[in-house]
Amino acid sequence: DVQLQAYGGGLVQAGGSLRLSCIGSGFTSDDYAIGWFRQVPGKEREGVSCISRNYGRTNYADSVKGRFTISRDNAKNTVYLQMNSLKPEDTAVYYCNVYSTIIAGMDYWGNGTLVTVSS
Repeated sequence: DVQLQAYGGGLVQAGGSLRLSCIGSGFTSDDYAIGWFRQVPGKEREGVSCISRNYGRTNYADSVKGRFTISRDNAKNTVYLQMNSLKPEDTAVYYCNVYSTIIAGMDYWGNGTLVTVSS
């Protein structure tokens, strides 16, 4: 079975850093992308960053460019989100997602991990 486990959320002061990890297992294909999303109560889910498994192509939301860095370690089946210069508005539940536009039904979500940034 496919599993995604997110780790690394916690409490941090504004200006601090956290590193989120998303560890996957059970995949039968390596042709997919991994994304980080976040959501706060009363607001729509927001895409934060994504990276392609095979080529390492990345995208970032404008709100996190220059502060967050997404990376991958394919040997460990792990994607990281390094979050620096955190702001209170970064407070949210963060989720990782694995998806493919080619393979039907390949759309998996991991658990949420809470990031709280105090002012």
